[in-house]
Amino acid sequence: MTDQTGIGDFIFGTLATTEDRVRTLLDSRRGISEPLLVRDADGAARVTLTAGPDAPVESVTLYYTTDGSDPLIPRAPGTLERAFHEYRPQWDTLLFAYLRTFEATIPAGSLPETGLLRYHIQGTATGGAVYETGRRYSLLLEAHPLPEWFVSAVIYHIFVDRFATTDDAPFAQHDDHSQFFGGTLRGVIQKLDYLADLGASCLWLSPVFPSPSHHGYDATAFTEIEPRFGTKDDLRELVEAAHARQMRVLLDFVPNHVSDTHPYFVSAQTDPASPYRDYFTFTHWPDEYATFFGVKSLPQINNENVAARKYVIDSAVYWMREFGVDGYRLDYAHGPSHDFWADYYAAVKAQNPQSVHLGEIVETPELLASYEGRMDGALDFHFLAAVRKTFAFDTMTVDAFDDWLTRHQAYFRGRQFALPTFLDNHDLNRFLWAAGGDTRRQKIAALVQFTLPATPIIYYGSEAGLRQRRDIRQGSLALMEESRVPMNWDAPDADMLAYYKQLTRLRREIGGALQGSRETLIADAQTGQYVYGYYAIDGTDFDGEMAVLILINHSPNAAELVVDAPGVWRDLFSGAQVFGSPALLLIMSAETGTALVRVS
Repeated sequence: MTDQTGIGDFIFGTLATTEDRVRTLLDSRRGISEPLLVRDADGAARVTLTAGPDAPVESVTLYYTTDGSDPLIPRAPGTLERAFHEYRPQWDTLLFAYLRTFEATIPAGSLPETGLLRYHIQGTATGGAVYETGRRYSLLLEAHPLPEWFVSAVIYHIFVDRFATTDDAPFAQHDDHSQFFGGTLRGVIQKLDYLADLGASCLWLSPVFPSPSHHGYDATAFTEIEPRFGTKDDLRELVEAAHARQMRVLLDFVPNHVSDTHPYFVSAQTDPASPYRDYFTFTHWPDEYATFFGVKSLPQINNENVAARKYVIDSAVYWMREFGVDGYRLDYAHGPSHDFWADYYAAVKAQNPQSVHLGEIVETPELLASYEGRMDGALDFHFLAAVRKTFAFDTMTVDAFDDWLTRHQAYFRGRQFALPTFLDNHDLNRFLWAAGGDTRRQKIAALVQFTLPATPIIYYGSEAGLRQRRDIRQGSLALMEESRVPMNWDAPDADMLAYYKQLTRLRREIGGALQGSRETLIADAQTGQYVYGYYAIDGTDFDGEMAVLILINHSPNAAELVVDAPGVWRDLFSGAQVFGSPALLLIMSAETGTALVRVS
């Protein structure tokens, strides 16, 4: 079962279809490409770009500052410059033209350890024609290692309106799932013991700010609480109660756009002299303006405006400073510029260096990597696609999945950039729906998710077998509300819930080992057998030897797994000891998996 997304799913984003990807590639290659600066392992700053036929430049110059000020063109005091070095041309069949490739490097020794590096690119053609990217770019120079609490976390994604009501009152009944169902912050507080028992150590709440919608991704204020959900005191109590249980709290924040009923936009649209006019981008005032994906009710914030940027960033800092919020999931983080994110990251890390900030960026790995130094990480939509292809749709074999996973991890190895994994979320079909209701498939996918180094995310209800009533794809429409049904408190899948509790316990026990070297022992496309393990980290028990084994039988048939793994092992699900002498032998039923930890 596949469609134009290639994963048998509707998945939201600018690269959702083949046509979208081709159009994006063409647009990016015709002119000067995005000059995304990255730090090398030695600390040097490197910028590479290409120039297509629409930008026939002969030379390119990098203008930059290291004190946070704007780089000025022509060069002014405080602005430094470096010429780009040109490499040999590269042929581009998609454009059927040659691209010119340029690179500039700022040596590590010429960069301060802290502050903001801001830069701008200018290309010059024969005859003096000037080509620019039209944007300013920035990078926070000081490194912010991922907090230890986050590396070992299990995140639980709560859709507030659908998770829990106050005092377990019945959810409202609606055929239309875009209506309000009655979830509250007080309801979340009252379910903290459930979440702690599940093993969640970090809560991610969908937007809690005032909004006309059930989802909240169209705020009318950034420093208030939606009255349907409760009060500021409720949020403060929730954060304090979560912290008392050693849980962190992330809020969902939308810095890219607001509701068209937001007072600032109403003022900007109705008053020609409004101080908020430049908080938005009007192409023809008052009715034509930049929006989120052409949705007129979602005007885009002009985050290049100094006052608008300050409003957005100050609002994020407010909840951290006044309520102890531990960070944010950042909706449509690809909307604001890298320059905005450098300012944002500097501000939130100054407020709390242990906070975590994760972007929703449904883009290429190359673009994801460019956000290092501008946020802590991004949700891993690429893992989502691969794990669903493999274990929900059977359109990718386990060996192909393993090959993809190995390359994916290698691409991001060494970066201070997290890629939390998830099987489903509020914008696409639940995994259980995608898998045709087969709970065994979800269990295997979850086992893989929880036995990889990346921080796992559980979408509310997935641990309890929550089911949706129909596909989110309805003709030409995508009704994301179908995957946002109220939590099934009255009839949870007890077996699935027990399994997820085992997974969180398993991760607590072997989490350190998952940061070690991973090796695939079996990945058989024909049998569906998939076995991988982790070598013990230096200085720990079994130093230099394999300490953890993950064994999966993704097959409709029972299988005999034989693994070259001598020693004594303990099954983390059953507790039974397994002896691997001379080889490990396990009889596994259809579509099951287990995890073993080495005992001796």
